[in-house]
Amino acid sequence: MLPQWANEPFDATCKSAAITGERGCKINSFCYDVLALSIIGSDMNLRQLEILRAVIRHRTTVAAADELALSQPAVSNALKTMEAQAGFALFERVNNRLFPTAEAMALYKESEAIFALHAKLENRVRDLRENRSGHLAIVATPPLAYSIIPSALSGFLRRRPETRVFFDVRRYEGIIEGVLSRVAELGFALGLTHHPGIAHEVVHTGEMVCVLPPQHPLAERPVISASDLSGLPFIGLERGTRLGEAVRDSFARAGAPFQPTVEVRYCNTACVLAAAGVGAAVVDPYSPRQNGGSGLVVRPFTPTTHAVAYMLWSEAEPLSRLAKAFLNEVRKESALLERTASHQQYRAEGG
Repeated sequence: MLPQWANEPFDATCKSAAITGERGCKINSFCYDVLALSIIGSDMNLRQLEILRAVIRHRTTVAAADELALSQPAVSNALKTMEAQAGFALFERVNNRLFPTAEAMALYKESEAIFALHAKLENRVRDLRENRSGHLAIVATPPLAYSIIPSALSGFLRRRPETRVFFDVRRYEGIIEGVLSRVAELGFALGLTHHPGIAHEVVHTGEMVCVLPPQHPLAERPVISASDLSGLPFIGLERGTRLGEAVRDSFARAGAPFQPTVEVRYCNTACVLAAAGVGAAVVDPYSPRQNGGSGLVVRPFTPTTHAVAYMLWSEAEPLSRLAKAFLNEVRKESALLERTASHQQYRAEGG
């Protein structure tokens, strides 16, 4: 017994229009005009295979047409063409339903891998379009690596679960080297001098602050100057580092002696020691934010000493869409940090 579509007239115009959507028909993700237009060719194409698979699943041309957003005559015409091209029957009709032949089932099984690969490629294109997958490598100096970057990275990855990130914490020289060598696409650092081949943008402009243990004799003062720290236990930053030299310069401008009891390389180390009662320290505004401040008292420091955070990338290659998306996330965190700092300053001034 012939299938229900066997006696229907072959209408190439209807078929082509229904498949390509020229008459307003909905088009699903597998509709390709170039494939649809080649349906009368000599070889079975992807669109024909999709129709064949839909009919096998639903056992009626009406249901298959509904799934594919085609007309029922278009599906029937496609099946006729496929059988003519293949040279053998694809379906048998039993009680108004279509049952695939062994040959049709063989095609169905063989085409499974094709459609699985196509679905994977579609998902990949969508992920790339929406910046939801891929690889991103970033490096940062400790003050930014432990303050702005974690919050930005959290929101960034929450919306992109398929993205993989390489994140390393380095000294300033390591940031420059990592970006220039393309080991990292993005770098984040405090302070910047001109480096050929490095593009940059200011993330945040803050001011160095003074951190003290809660019981420190200066803890009640709203602002602490370099002169106030003279003669008291003091944790200094290493000579030769950007922040270390900036603090020494601020003491020199104030005419105050710089006599550290302990000297450390990183601001977060100075914060840990200050919280333990070793002494006061002048650090960047980002490091005290780690671990909720760890019980530190944080006060504005004079003379004003700027701490400018930069994001860096190589001028040799354009940034990926993923890197641009992460930069936007960092900008949001920077704006939030700016609002928080302004509020804290307002409270310190007794507003």
